[in-house]
Formats: sequence, C-alpha cells, structure tokens
Amino acid sequence: MAARNSAPEKRPGLISQIKTLLKFTKDVYPWLPWVLIGIIVAGIALGVGLGFLIPPVALWSIILWGVTGLMLGFLAAMITMSRLATKAMYAKIDGMPGATGYVITSGLGRGWHADETPVGVNPKTQDAVYRAIGRAGILIVGEGAEGRLSRLINEEKMRAKRVAPQVPVHVMYVGNGEGQVSIKALGKTVKALPKSISKATQAAVIKRMDSMTQGMASLPIPKGIDPTKVRAPRPR
Repeated sequence: MAARNSAPEKRPGLISQIKTLLKFTKDVYPWLPWVLIGIIVAGIALGVGLGFLIPPVALWSIILWGVTGLMLGFLAAMITMSRLATKAMYAKIDGMPGATGYVITSGLGRGWHADETPVGVNPKTQDAVYRAIGRAGILIVGEGAEGRLSRLINEEKMRAKRVAPQVPVHVMYVGNGEGQVSIKALGKTVKALPKSISKATQAAVIKRMDSMTQGMASLPIPKGIDPTKVRAPRPR
C-alpha cells in the first residue's frame, strides 16, 4: 500500500506573498514600485526630521526615529499596495464571465449565502444569473446583456416568489452601462441593501432554495475566469 502523504501543505512565507502581491498589482499599475519606494523614503525622512526636532538631539535619537519612520513607511506602503491590489483585481476581472460569482462568494461577508455557480446560464452567450440570500432578502444578479437576461431573470424571480412569497427580491445587472452596477461596486451596493428579514427566516429560505435546486442539473461556471488565479493574496 502506498504511503499517504500526511505532511501539511507548506504555505508561502511573508516575503513570498509580498512578491506575489507586488507582481500581481504591477501588471495593472506599472508605477507601483516607485510609489512604494517614495512612501518608505518619506517615512524615513519624517522620522529623521522628528529626531532633529524632538530633544534630546543626539545620534542615537535620530537613528531611533529614523527606524521608526522606516517601519511606519513600510506599513503605509503595504496598506497602499493592498488597496491597489484590490482595485487591480476588479480591473482584471471586469467583463469576464464568472466574475459575479467570484464577487458574491468572496466579497459579501458571512451575512450572505451565495454560490459561484450560476443558477441560470445561456451556454451560447455565457449570460448567467447568480443568486445570493441575506438579511436583505433574495438577490438575483444578471451577468451579460440585459436584454438577453430577461428570461433567465424572470424564471429565477418566479422561483424565488414561489418558495418565499413574503421575502423581498432584489435584481441587479452587472455592467458599466446606465442602471447597471459595476463589478467593483457590486459588493458595496449589495451590503447597502436594508435588512428586512430575520436570521431564522433567512436560514429557512436558504434551506428551501437549496432543496429546490438540488434536483436541477448542475450548471457549469461560465468560462473566462479562474478565481484562484485572479485572487491576489495579501501579506499576513
């Protein structure tokens, strides 16, 4: 019998994660390294300046303040890179099939129950409909041409009303056109929806919707996006 490999998978270290994050973000913002260097240098300069201004003015004090400025500059650089990495991620997945599924499963928080697999999809056009359930009710998100999505959206709305007639149903279309929600603003827009049902009702709706979809054929994730390859890891 072959021996089982019980060794845990080695996670990348901090330096490796920072390098990966830097490379990922630099693809969208080529000027990023210069900005990070500038932030760190500014932090050191600020620390040294404080060393000269705050008594006692001595070499050890200037060095100590310089090191403090270096640490603060490095921290500010990491925060800047992390925020730009998030923007870079949205820029890369904008318009890609499957991007909506990634956002609703990773960007809405624990208060929402969602799946990256669409509940309705047109294999020819790759237009897809996704569903999420939260305290605000049932969310239906269309990804693709709004006109072509009408049938899929209406089918999912009827299904939701049949399972939970008293629960609000919200419909959003992902895109950059008028009345649509951009992929980068989708998470924030969904989180802004007012809470209208209790946690118990939410759990009951999730159970009913899941039981209904279990009998349906498994729908494929639209080709065009691999969330594991797009996701930018953040340094610990």
